[in-house]
Amino acid sequence: MISPRYRPCVLATCCIPWNERFEFEEVIFRRSVRLQIASGIRDLYIFGTAGEGYAVTETQFDAVTRVFLDETRIDGVQAMIGLISQSLPMVIERIERARDMGARRFQLSLPSWGVLNDAELKTFFRETCGRFPDCEFLHYNLMRTGRIVTGAEYGLLAGEYENLVATKNSTADEARLTSLMTASPQLQHFITEAGFAKAALMGECGFLISFTSTNFVRASEYFRAGCEQDAAKLAAIARDFDGLIAAFKEAVGSTAHMDGAFDKLFCRVHDPKFPLRLLPPYEGVSDERFDRYLALLRQNLPHWLP
Repeated sequence: MISPRYRPCVLATCCIPWNERFEFEEVIFRRSVRLQIASGIRDLYIFGTAGEGYAVTETQFDAVTRVFLDETRIDGVQAMIGLISQSLPMVIERIERARDMGARRFQLSLPSWGVLNDAELKTFFRETCGRFPDCEFLHYNLMRTGRIVTGAEYGLLAGEYENLVATKNSTADEARLTSLMTASPQLQHFITEAGFAKAALMGECGFLISFTSTNFVRASEYFRAGCEQDAAKLAAIARDFDGLIAAFKEAVGSTAHMDGAFDKLFCRVHDPKFPLRLLPPYEGVSDERFDRYLALLRQNLPHWLP
């Protein structure tokens, strides 16, 4: 058995709150990070798709990163900085600046202006993982980039870069999960709700929390059931997932389509003052639609509220 390079855990995003002038709401953000840590979540990241990593300016990137690292400078907490950009030089510069602030874990996404070919994929990892050997890297494997990295490709990359430690995959496709778990077992693969139950029965994996973040206690129970390969308990908890998904989809309708719009709903469940707006031009969810979402949870799935 090969032990993955990153610990098995619940991995969670920290959304960024913006005020009416689209300025960073530091106090609300700090409160949100502290809540997750107090709820037992010890592996946190900023600037994924839900964290609007694709939209922030360099000034915003630095300001949020500095506060995030300050709040996560706690024993047992591992902080990760997301990197989403069309520009590899910009990714490198962000790593350098965050590294100067003390960051050592980063989440990579491939550039998406043009789909990377095999040679370009190798260059991307050489100029990130290879350039910064004292840092650890997770790769966010998402279709928005136009290319899904296979388990076999990860196996080759992991053989070349020991500081490539993990991946994020939002999939429940069994063939893809099998490829990840068998062809690149040295990496910790973080899987979202539906796929996690399948992957956990194949071996050790991490849980990438999404819509179950409305209740960190129940989400952690789901993760523990996976660690114990308790198929019955996984199935029992997962029976609620269709209803949880239906609730936010019904409430939001066609008014928002970015990941952050949904994740900020989950943040507001915990903190009524958490703003729902996204950086323009993208639309967040209205207060009225959040109220509808909360009412649906209270009516149909109250045990998934905090």
